[in-house]
Amino acid sequence: MSREPYFKLGVTDMLGTGVGIAAWGLVTGVAMVKSGLPVPLAIFMSLMIYAGSAQLAVLPLLVAGAPLWVIWLTAACVNLRFVIFSQMWRDYFHGLPRNKRLLLGFFSGDVIFVGFMKRFPELKPAPGQIPYFWGAASTNWLFWQIPSIAGMLLANAIPLSWGLGFAGVLALLGILLSMINDRFTLLATVVAGTAAIATFALPLKMNILVAVLAAVAAGLTFETVDRNMKRLKARSAQAQDGNASEEHRP
Repeated sequence: MSREPYFKLGVTDMLGTGVGIAAWGLVTGVAMVKSGLPVPLAIFMSLMIYAGSAQLAVLPLLVAGAPLWVIWLTAACVNLRFVIFSQMWRDYFHGLPRNKRLLLGFFSGDVIFVGFMKRFPELKPAPGQIPYFWGAASTNWLFWQIPSIAGMLLANAIPLSWGLGFAGVLALLGILLSMINDRFTLLATVVAGTAAIATFALPLKMNILVAVLAAVAAGLTFETVDRNMKRLKARSAQAQDGNASEEHRP
């Protein structure tokens, strides 16, 4: 598959965000060990969970000794966006066996989703989609796992004075800006930022949970309203065409 042109195209598309992903992974790896997780457990968590946003979101809760249900709920809410992603992936991969769809779902990610949708805007299966996905997914996985594991192994040798947390914020900001490609994403981003700031005083970093829920609700609402508006316009256009055809009948 690596010889497929679309595989190479997926690799190329991920190189643009590779630096940001790598910086994010490094910061996450260091943060996991600094929070008290043993290195082997941190590496196992990175390889098996493979969800940077959820890992970063639950770390402060683990350090603060938050209840397990709060940790699980936070991780689930942070990953709610993948429910929306999977609904879109279904239009492309519904014909594949279940085990292959599960594998695709495990290796999917935000940046991969954005790149894929730009290359294949029509919601239907097409040649080259599977090679493109694996080209993007394998590149994204390497850019994440290698720096993340390096951060875990070198965490005790990296002082906090280096300001890696700020570097991670900048990396995430760059990735976020590259993913805002339509007005609904922009609106959801604004809602999330507003909610996070407004609820900053909540304990256990619960403002992150509130921001995620607000963004998902806003995104779904905007998309539903837009879809209904398009249906109304389509029905109105059909009605006008029908009236016009009746007027031209002899």
